[in-house]
Amino acid sequence: MSGLSISRRGLLAGISAAGASAALSACGAKTGSDTSSDSAAKADTSGSTVKVGLLNSLSGTMAISEVTVHNALLLAIKEINAAGGVLGKKLKAVSQDGASDWPTFAEKAEALIKDDKVAATFGCWTSASRKAVKPVFERYKSLLFYPVQYEGLEESPYIFYIGATTNQQIVPALDYLKKQGLTKLYLVGSDYVFPRTANKIIKAYAKAKGMTVVGEDYAPLGSTEFGTIVNKVKDSGADAVFNTLNGDSNVAFFKEYKSSGLTAKSMPVLSVSIAEEEVKSIGTQYLADQLTAWNYYETTPGAANTKFVAAYQAEYGKDKPTSDPMEAAYISVYLWKAMVEKAGSFDVAKVKAASDGITFDAPEGKVTVDGATQHVYKTARIGKVGADGLITEVWNSGSPIKPDPYLKGYDWASGLS
Repeated sequence: MSGLSISRRGLLAGISAAGASAALSACGAKTGSDTSSDSAAKADTSGSTVKVGLLNSLSGTMAISEVTVHNALLLAIKEINAAGGVLGKKLKAVSQDGASDWPTFAEKAEALIKDDKVAATFGCWTSASRKAVKPVFERYKSLLFYPVQYEGLEESPYIFYIGATTNQQIVPALDYLKKQGLTKLYLVGSDYVFPRTANKIIKAYAKAKGMTVVGEDYAPLGSTEFGTIVNKVKDSGADAVFNTLNGDSNVAFFKEYKSSGLTAKSMPVLSVSIAEEEVKSIGTQYLADQLTAWNYYETTPGAANTKFVAAYQAEYGKDKPTSDPMEAAYISVYLWKAMVEKAGSFDVAKVKAASDGITFDAPEGKVTVDGATQHVYKTARIGKVGADGLITEVWNSGSPIKPDPYLKGYDWASGLS
Protein backbone atom coordinates (compact mmCIF):
# COMPACT_ATOMS: atom_id res chain seq x y z
CA MET A 1 0.00 0.00 0.00
CA SER A 2 1.55 3.34 -0.96
CA GLY A 3 0.52 6.74 0.27
CA LEU A 4 -2.02 7.59 2.94
CA SER A 5 -2.81 11.15 1.91
CA ILE A 6 -4.27 13.00 -1.03
CA SER A 7 -3.80 16.55 -2.25
CA ARG A 8 -6.59 18.57 -0.66
CA ARG A 9 -6.44 21.11 -3.48
CA GLY A 10 -6.68 18.37 -6.06
CA LEU A 11 -9.46 16.56 -4.23
CA LEU A 12 -11.59 19.66 -3.78
CA ALA A 13 -11.05 20.76 -7.35
CA GLY A 14 -11.85 17.30 -8.64
CA ILE A 15 -14.92 16.93 -6.45
CA SER A 16 -16.19 20.31 -7.57
CA ALA A 17 -15.78 19.47 -11.24
CA ALA A 18 -17.12 15.97 -10.78
CA GLY A 19 -20.01 17.27 -8.73
CA ALA A 20 -21.18 19.47 -11.57
CA SER A 21 -21.06 16.52 -13.94
CA ALA A 22 -22.79 14.31 -11.38
CA ALA A 23 -25.57 16.83 -11.02
CA LEU A 24 -26.27 16.52 -14.73
CA SER A 25 -26.28 12.74 -14.51
CA ALA A 26 -28.54 12.71 -11.47
CA CYS A 27 -31.04 14.82 -13.35
CA GLY A 28 -31.06 12.29 -16.15
CA ALA A 29 -28.89 14.17 -18.62
CA LYS A 30 -26.97 11.81 -20.84
CA THR A 31 -23.75 13.74 -20.79
CA GLY A 32 -22.16 11.94 -23.71
CA SER A 33 -23.03 14.44 -26.44
CA ASP A 34 -20.08 16.12 -28.13
CA THR A 35 -20.06 19.88 -27.64
CA SER A 36 -16.45 20.55 -28.57
CA SER A 37 -15.23 21.60 -31.99
CA ASP A 38 -11.88 19.88 -31.45
CA SER A 39 -11.06 17.35 -34.13
CA ALA A 40 -10.76 13.71 -33.18
CA ALA A 41 -7.32 12.59 -32.08
CA LYS A 42 -5.79 9.98 -34.35
CA ALA A 43 -4.00 6.96 -32.95
CA ASP A 44 -0.67 6.10 -34.51
CA THR A 45 -1.17 2.68 -36.09
CA SER A 46 1.38 3.08 -38.85
CA GLY A 47 4.11 0.87 -37.40
CA SER A 48 4.37 -2.69 -36.17
CA THR A 49 3.20 -1.69 -32.70
CA VAL A 50 0.13 0.14 -31.40
CA LYS A 51 0.18 2.09 -28.15
CA VAL A 52 -2.53 1.63 -25.53
CA GLY A 53 -2.86 3.82 -22.46
CA LEU A 54 -2.97 2.58 -18.87
CA LEU A 55 -4.32 5.26 -16.53
CA ASN A 56 -4.29 4.21 -12.87
CA SER A 57 -3.40 5.58 -9.44
CA LEU A 58 0.04 4.12 -8.82
CA SER A 59 0.47 6.40 -5.80
CA GLY A 60 -1.80 8.07 -3.27
CA THR A 61 -4.78 6.80 -1.29
CA MET A 62 -6.23 4.76 -4.17
CA ALA A 63 -3.02 2.87 -4.95
CA ILE A 64 -4.13 0.12 -2.53
CA SER A 65 -6.70 -0.80 -5.17
CA GLU A 66 -5.42 0.47 -8.51
CA VAL A 67 -1.91 -0.98 -8.67
CA THR A 68 -3.36 -4.47 -9.03
CA VAL A 69 -5.70 -3.30 -11.80
CA HIS A 70 -2.66 -1.93 -13.62
CA ASN A 71 -0.93 -5.29 -13.20
CA ALA A 72 -3.94 -7.14 -14.62
CA LEU A 73 -3.94 -4.87 -17.67
CA LEU A 74 -0.26 -5.59 -18.25
CA LEU A 75 -0.96 -9.32 -18.02
CA ALA A 76 -3.69 -9.14 -20.68
CA ILE A 77 -1.42 -7.14 -22.97
CA LYS A 78 1.41 -9.64 -22.50
CA GLU A 79 -0.89 -12.56 -23.33
CA ILE A 80 -2.34 -10.85 -26.38
CA ASN A 81 1.12 -10.02 -27.69
CA ALA A 82 2.27 -13.61 -27.14
CA ALA A 83 -0.70 -14.76 -29.25
CA GLY A 84 0.18 -12.43 -32.14
CA GLY A 85 -1.19 -9.08 -31.07
CA VAL A 86 -4.17 -7.25 -32.57
CA LEU A 87 -4.58 -7.15 -36.35
CA GLY A 88 -1.00 -8.33 -36.59
CA LYS A 89 0.37 -5.50 -34.46
CA LYS A 90 1.89 -5.85 -30.99
CA LEU A 91 0.52 -3.68 -28.21
CA LYS A 92 2.79 -1.25 -26.37
CA ALA A 93 1.53 -0.17 -22.94
CA VAL A 94 2.04 3.47 -21.96
CA SER A 95 1.39 3.90 -18.22
CA GLN A 96 0.39 7.15 -16.54
CA ASP A 97 -0.06 7.69 -12.79
CA GLY A 98 -3.29 9.50 -11.90
CA ALA A 99 -1.85 9.76 -8.36
CA SER A 100 -5.31 9.66 -6.71
CA ASP A 101 -5.80 13.26 -7.86
CA TRP A 102 -8.65 13.97 -10.26
CA PRO A 103 -7.16 16.95 -12.17
CA THR A 104 -4.02 14.84 -12.65
CA PHE A 105 -6.14 12.10 -14.21
CA ALA A 106 -7.50 14.61 -16.73
CA GLU A 107 -4.00 15.90 -17.56
CA LYS A 108 -2.61 12.39 -18.00
CA ALA A 109 -5.57 11.33 -20.15
CA GLU A 110 -4.94 14.22 -22.52
CA ALA A 111 -1.24 13.35 -22.68
CA LEU A 112 -2.02 9.75 -23.58
CA ILE A 113 -4.37 10.81 -26.36
CA LYS A 114 -2.52 13.80 -27.82
CA ASP A 115 1.15 13.02 -27.16
CA ASP A 116 1.27 9.22 -27.09
CA LYS A 117 -1.47 8.79 -29.69
CA VAL A 118 -2.88 5.68 -28.01
CA ALA A 119 -5.53 3.60 -29.74
CA ALA A 120 -7.51 3.21 -26.50
CA THR A 121 -7.06 3.83 -22.77
CA PHE A 122 -7.81 1.44 -19.92
CA GLY A 123 -8.23 2.67 -16.38
CA CYS A 124 -9.62 4.97 -13.68
CA TRP A 125 -11.25 3.66 -10.48
CA THR A 126 -13.22 6.30 -8.60
CA SER A 127 -16.19 7.97 -10.22
CA ALA A 128 -14.52 11.32 -9.50
CA SER A 129 -11.56 10.30 -11.67
CA ARG A 130 -13.86 8.96 -14.40
CA LYS A 131 -15.92 12.15 -14.45
CA ALA A 132 -12.72 14.22 -14.56
CA VAL A 133 -11.50 12.43 -17.70
CA LYS A 134 -14.88 11.93 -19.38
CA PRO A 135 -14.91 15.30 -21.19
CA VAL A 136 -11.32 14.72 -22.32
CA PHE A 137 -12.19 11.45 -24.05
CA GLU A 138 -15.32 12.99 -25.52
CA ARG A 139 -13.44 16.07 -26.77
CA TYR A 140 -10.87 14.00 -28.61
CA LYS A 141 -13.23 11.15 -29.55
CA SER A 142 -10.95 8.58 -27.96
CA LEU A 143 -11.99 5.43 -26.10
CA LEU A 144 -11.77 4.73 -22.37
CA PHE A 145 -12.45 1.25 -20.96
CA TYR A 146 -13.52 1.68 -17.32
CA PRO A 147 -13.16 -1.46 -15.16
CA VAL A 148 -14.90 -0.68 -11.87
CA GLN A 149 -18.47 -0.94 -10.59
CA TYR A 150 -20.07 2.49 -10.33
CA GLU A 151 -23.25 4.37 -9.44
CA GLY A 152 -24.86 4.36 -12.88
CA LEU A 153 -26.89 7.29 -14.22
CA GLU A 154 -24.30 7.85 -16.93
CA GLU A 155 -23.53 6.95 -20.51
CA SER A 156 -20.84 8.28 -22.84
CA PRO A 157 -20.19 7.47 -26.49
CA TYR A 158 -16.49 7.21 -25.69
CA ILE A 159 -16.55 5.11 -22.52
CA PHE A 160 -17.11 1.36 -22.28
CA TYR A 161 -18.21 0.49 -18.73
CA ILE A 162 -16.83 -2.99 -18.03
CA GLY A 163 -17.58 -3.01 -14.29
CA ALA A 164 -21.10 -3.34 -12.92
CA THR A 165 -23.68 -0.63 -13.08
CA THR A 166 -26.22 -0.21 -10.26
CA ASN A 167 -28.70 -2.90 -11.27
CA GLN A 168 -25.88 -5.47 -11.46
CA GLN A 169 -24.43 -4.85 -7.98
CA ILE A 170 -26.17 -2.45 -5.60
CA VAL A 171 -29.74 -3.48 -6.37
CA PRO A 172 -28.99 -7.24 -6.08
CA ALA A 173 -27.11 -6.51 -2.83
CA LEU A 174 -30.17 -4.75 -1.40
CA ASP A 175 -32.40 -7.60 -2.55
CA TYR A 176 -30.11 -10.02 -0.73
CA LEU A 177 -30.08 -8.03 2.52
CA LYS A 178 -33.87 -7.72 2.44
CA LYS A 179 -34.28 -11.49 1.98
CA GLN A 180 -32.02 -12.02 4.99
CA GLY A 181 -34.32 -9.81 7.08
CA LEU A 182 -31.68 -7.06 7.36
CA THR A 183 -33.99 -4.13 6.67
CA LYS A 184 -32.54 -1.34 8.85
CA LEU A 185 -29.45 0.05 7.14
CA TYR A 186 -26.71 2.48 8.13
CA LEU A 187 -24.92 4.02 5.14
CA VAL A 188 -21.20 4.78 5.41
CA GLY A 189 -19.24 6.12 2.46
CA SER A 190 -16.39 8.25 1.19
CA ASP A 191 -17.34 11.83 0.42
CA TYR A 192 -17.42 11.96 -3.36
CA VAL A 193 -19.58 11.09 -6.36
CA PHE A 194 -20.02 7.31 -6.18
CA PRO A 195 -21.05 6.91 -2.52
CA ARG A 196 -23.41 9.90 -2.51
CA THR A 197 -25.16 8.86 -5.72
CA ALA A 198 -25.23 5.19 -4.69
CA ASN A 199 -26.79 6.13 -1.36
CA LYS A 200 -29.40 8.25 -3.09
CA ILE A 201 -30.37 5.14 -5.03
CA ILE A 202 -30.30 2.99 -1.87
CA LYS A 203 -32.64 5.41 -0.08
CA ALA A 204 -35.09 5.34 -2.99
CA TYR A 205 -35.03 1.53 -2.98
CA ALA A 206 -35.48 1.40 0.80
CA LYS A 207 -38.46 3.74 0.72
CA ALA A 208 -40.21 1.62 -1.90
CA LYS A 209 -39.28 -1.78 -0.47
CA GLY A 210 -40.07 -1.40 3.22
CA MET A 211 -36.50 -0.90 4.39
CA THR A 212 -35.25 1.92 6.62
CA VAL A 213 -32.08 3.98 6.45
CA VAL A 214 -31.33 4.75 10.10
CA GLY A 215 -28.18 6.78 9.49
CA GLU A 216 -25.87 8.13 6.79
CA ASP A 217 -22.31 9.37 7.18
CA TYR A 218 -19.42 10.30 4.89
CA ALA A 219 -15.69 10.63 5.47
CA PRO A 220 -13.15 12.40 3.25
CA LEU A 221 -11.44 10.06 0.81
CA GLY A 222 -8.30 8.86 2.58
CA SER A 223 -9.67 9.58 6.05
CA THR A 224 -8.32 7.48 8.92
CA GLU A 225 -10.62 8.86 11.66
CA PHE A 226 -13.73 6.73 12.17
CA GLY A 227 -14.31 6.74 15.92
CA THR A 228 -17.28 9.10 15.80
CA ILE A 229 -18.93 7.39 12.82
CA VAL A 230 -18.53 3.90 14.28
CA ASN A 231 -19.99 5.03 17.60
CA LYS A 232 -23.01 6.42 15.75
CA VAL A 233 -23.36 3.16 13.84
CA LYS A 234 -23.16 1.15 17.07
CA ASP A 235 -25.90 3.21 18.72
CA SER A 236 -28.16 3.30 15.66
CA GLY A 237 -29.99 0.02 16.03
CA ALA A 238 -29.15 -0.86 12.42
CA ASP A 239 -29.38 -4.44 11.18
CA ALA A 240 -26.50 -3.95 8.74
CA VAL A 241 -24.11 -1.38 7.31
CA PHE A 242 -23.97 -0.66 3.58
CA ASN A 243 -20.37 0.39 2.98
CA THR A 244 -19.31 2.56 0.04
CA LEU A 245 -15.95 3.64 1.47
CA ASN A 246 -13.14 3.52 -1.07
CA GLY A 247 -9.40 3.07 -0.84
CA ASP A 248 -7.41 2.77 2.36
CA SER A 249 -10.12 4.42 4.49
CA ASN A 250 -11.49 0.90 4.77
CA VAL A 251 -8.44 -0.10 6.81
CA ALA A 252 -9.20 2.43 9.54
CA PHE A 253 -12.96 1.84 9.42
CA PHE A 254 -12.84 -1.92 9.95
CA LYS A 255 -10.19 -1.70 12.66
CA GLU A 256 -12.38 0.79 14.51
CA TYR A 257 -15.44 -1.39 13.85
CA LYS A 258 -13.88 -4.41 15.50
CA SER A 259 -12.40 -2.33 18.32
CA SER A 260 -15.89 -1.07 19.17
CA GLY A 261 -17.14 -4.63 19.65
CA LEU A 262 -19.19 -4.78 16.46
CA THR A 263 -18.97 -8.03 14.50
CA ALA A 264 -20.28 -9.59 11.32
CA LYS A 265 -22.72 -11.54 13.48
CA SER A 266 -24.05 -8.59 15.48
CA MET A 267 -24.17 -6.07 12.60
CA PRO A 268 -22.81 -7.28 9.24
CA VAL A 269 -21.21 -4.87 6.81
CA LEU A 270 -21.88 -5.30 3.10
CA SER A 271 -19.14 -3.61 1.05
CA VAL A 272 -19.14 -2.82 -2.64
CA SER A 273 -15.53 -1.63 -2.97
CA ILE A 274 -13.62 -4.23 -0.94
CA ALA A 275 -12.20 -7.12 -2.93
CA GLU A 276 -9.53 -9.73 -2.28
CA GLU A 277 -6.59 -7.32 -2.49
CA GLU A 278 -8.18 -4.96 0.03
CA VAL A 279 -8.98 -7.89 2.35
CA LYS A 280 -5.29 -8.72 2.43
CA SER A 281 -4.33 -5.11 3.12
CA ILE A 282 -6.97 -4.53 5.80
CA GLY A 283 -6.41 -7.88 7.54
CA THR A 284 -8.68 -10.90 7.58
CA GLN A 285 -8.99 -10.65 11.36
CA TYR A 286 -11.05 -7.48 10.79
CA LEU A 287 -13.12 -8.76 7.87
CA ALA A 288 -13.89 -12.42 8.49
CA ASP A 289 -17.55 -13.23 7.71
CA GLN A 290 -18.32 -9.75 6.37
CA LEU A 291 -20.22 -9.49 3.08
CA THR A 292 -19.28 -8.13 -0.34
CA ALA A 293 -21.16 -7.58 -3.59
CA TRP A 294 -19.29 -8.06 -6.87
CA ASN A 295 -19.51 -9.99 -10.14
CA TYR A 296 -16.32 -12.01 -9.73
CA TYR A 297 -14.24 -13.59 -6.96
CA GLU A 298 -10.95 -15.45 -7.08
CA THR A 299 -12.96 -18.52 -6.05
CA THR A 300 -15.49 -18.22 -8.90
CA PRO A 301 -15.64 -21.67 -10.54
CA GLY A 302 -14.77 -22.30 -14.17
CA ALA A 303 -11.86 -23.13 -16.45
CA ALA A 304 -11.42 -19.53 -17.60
CA ASN A 305 -10.96 -18.36 -14.01
CA THR A 306 -8.59 -21.20 -13.13
CA LYS A 307 -6.44 -20.14 -16.08
CA PHE A 308 -6.62 -16.44 -15.15
CA VAL A 309 -5.67 -16.95 -11.49
CA ALA A 310 -2.79 -19.26 -12.45
CA ALA A 311 -1.48 -16.77 -15.02
CA TYR A 312 -1.74 -13.80 -12.67
CA GLN A 313 -0.01 -15.59 -9.82
CA ALA A 314 2.70 -16.91 -12.12
CA GLU A 315 3.38 -13.34 -13.18
CA TYR A 316 3.12 -11.55 -9.82
CA GLY A 317 3.48 -14.18 -7.07
CA LYS A 318 1.60 -17.16 -5.69
CA ASP A 319 0.38 -15.11 -2.73
CA LYS A 320 -1.22 -12.43 -4.93
CA PRO A 321 -5.03 -12.58 -5.05
CA THR A 322 -7.24 -11.66 -7.97
CA SER A 323 -10.32 -9.46 -7.64
CA ASP A 324 -13.35 -8.13 -9.52
CA PRO A 325 -11.84 -4.84 -10.76
CA MET A 326 -8.68 -6.68 -11.79
CA GLU A 327 -10.70 -9.23 -13.74
CA ALA A 328 -12.81 -6.52 -15.39
CA ALA A 329 -9.65 -4.66 -16.38
CA TYR A 330 -8.13 -7.86 -17.74
CA ILE A 331 -11.16 -8.69 -19.89
CA SER A 332 -11.52 -5.08 -21.05
CA VAL A 333 -8.38 -5.44 -23.16
CA TYR A 334 -9.70 -8.68 -24.68
CA LEU A 335 -13.08 -7.08 -25.40
CA TRP A 336 -11.39 -4.16 -27.14
CA LYS A 337 -9.28 -6.63 -29.13
CA ALA A 338 -12.44 -8.45 -30.24
CA MET A 339 -14.09 -5.18 -31.26
CA VAL A 340 -11.06 -4.10 -33.28
CA GLU A 341 -10.82 -7.45 -35.03
CA LYS A 342 -14.53 -7.49 -35.81
CA ALA A 343 -14.21 -3.97 -37.20
CA GLY A 344 -11.01 -4.81 -39.04
CA SER A 345 -9.73 -1.44 -37.92
CA PHE A 346 -8.44 0.58 -34.95
CA ASP A 347 -10.67 3.48 -36.01
CA VAL A 348 -12.78 4.54 -33.03
CA ALA A 349 -16.06 4.94 -34.92
CA LYS A 350 -15.67 1.52 -36.52
CA VAL A 351 -14.70 -0.11 -33.21
CA LYS A 352 -17.78 1.38 -31.53
CA ALA A 353 -20.02 0.19 -34.37
CA ALA A 354 -18.63 -3.33 -34.00
CA SER A 355 -19.09 -3.53 -30.23
CA ASP A 356 -22.68 -4.72 -29.91
CA GLY A 357 -22.97 -8.41 -29.13
CA ILE A 358 -19.25 -9.00 -28.59
CA THR A 359 -18.95 -11.90 -26.14
CA PHE A 360 -16.08 -13.27 -24.13
CA ASP A 361 -15.63 -16.37 -21.98
CA ALA A 362 -14.39 -14.37 -19.01
CA PRO A 363 -13.15 -15.59 -15.61
CA GLU A 364 -16.44 -14.29 -14.16
CA GLY A 365 -18.44 -16.23 -16.76
CA LYS A 366 -19.79 -15.24 -20.14
CA VAL A 367 -19.99 -11.49 -20.71
CA THR A 368 -21.65 -9.69 -23.61
CA VAL A 369 -21.29 -6.07 -24.68
CA ASP A 370 -24.53 -4.10 -24.96
CA GLY A 371 -23.77 -1.70 -27.78
CA ALA A 372 -26.69 0.60 -26.96
CA THR A 373 -25.31 1.54 -23.53
CA GLN A 374 -21.67 0.42 -23.93
CA HIS A 375 -22.04 -1.56 -20.71
CA VAL A 376 -21.69 -5.32 -20.24
CA TYR A 377 -24.10 -8.09 -19.20
CA LYS A 378 -22.80 -9.38 -15.83
CA THR A 379 -23.77 -11.94 -13.19
CA ALA A 380 -24.29 -10.48 -9.70
CA ARG A 381 -22.61 -12.29 -6.79
CA ILE A 382 -22.73 -11.87 -3.01
CA GLY A 383 -19.71 -13.21 -1.16
CA LYS A 384 -18.50 -13.75 2.39
CA VAL A 385 -14.92 -13.10 3.51
CA GLY A 386 -13.19 -16.19 4.88
CA ALA A 387 -10.46 -16.49 7.48
CA ASP A 388 -8.07 -17.36 4.65
CA GLY A 389 -8.65 -13.97 3.03
CA LEU A 390 -10.59 -15.37 0.10
CA ILE A 391 -14.20 -14.48 -0.64
CA THR A 392 -16.66 -17.31 -1.15
CA GLU A 393 -19.89 -16.81 -3.06
CA VAL A 394 -23.07 -17.27 -1.02
CA TRP A 395 -25.53 -16.15 -3.73
CA ASN A 396 -25.62 -15.29 -7.43
CA SER A 397 -28.19 -14.02 -9.89
CA GLY A 398 -28.17 -17.24 -11.91
CA SER A 399 -27.50 -15.57 -15.24
CA PRO A 400 -25.98 -12.35 -16.58
CA ILE A 401 -28.07 -9.25 -15.91
CA LYS A 402 -28.73 -6.78 -18.73
CA PRO A 403 -27.17 -3.42 -17.86
CA ASP A 404 -29.66 -0.69 -16.98
CA PRO A 405 -27.52 2.32 -16.02
CA TYR A 406 -30.47 4.70 -15.73
CA LEU A 407 -32.61 2.12 -13.86
CA LYS A 408 -35.39 2.56 -16.42
CA GLY A 409 -36.78 -0.86 -15.56
CA TYR A 410 -37.39 0.00 -11.89
CA ASP A 411 -40.51 2.01 -10.98
CA TRP A 412 -39.04 3.09 -7.63
CA ALA A 413 -36.11 4.77 -9.44
CA SER A 414 -38.22 6.99 -11.70
CA GLY A 415 -37.23 10.18 -9.89
CA LEU A 416 -33.51 9.48 -10.02
CA SER A 417 -32.78 9.69 -13.73
